[in-house]
Amino acid sequence: QVQLVESGGGLVQAGGSLRLSCAASGSIAGFNAMGWFRQAPGKQRELVATVTTGGSANYVDSVKGRFTISRDAAKNTVYLQMNILKPEDTAVYYCNARGIVGWSKYWGQGTQVTVSS
Repeated sequence: QVQLVESGGGLVQAGGSLRLSCAASGSIAGFNAMGWFRQAPGKQRELVATVTTGGSANYVDSVKGRFTISRDAAKNTVYLQMNILKPEDTAVYYCNARGIVGWSKYWGQGTQVTVSS
């Protein structure tokens, strides 16, 4: 079982920045990537960014050039630097870990990001 604790969300004006953190603990040795997801009210949860253990990052088109995912292996922590935030980025953000069978079924509590126009 893996435990994930997200933090760093808040209320910010459009154009502002936030940095999210996700601390992972528990059975994480077999995971090959970490990712950030978000879920806006009335919408499905979507994958925003992933980073592999090798450091390769991928992003959904809507955040490319604005968000940066990174990881600190020594701290078992993954970050999401979010710049030039837009109102449509408003959502609860979650992190998750991916193994050979896919994303973990265990989710953290998420962290709320609200961007005002």
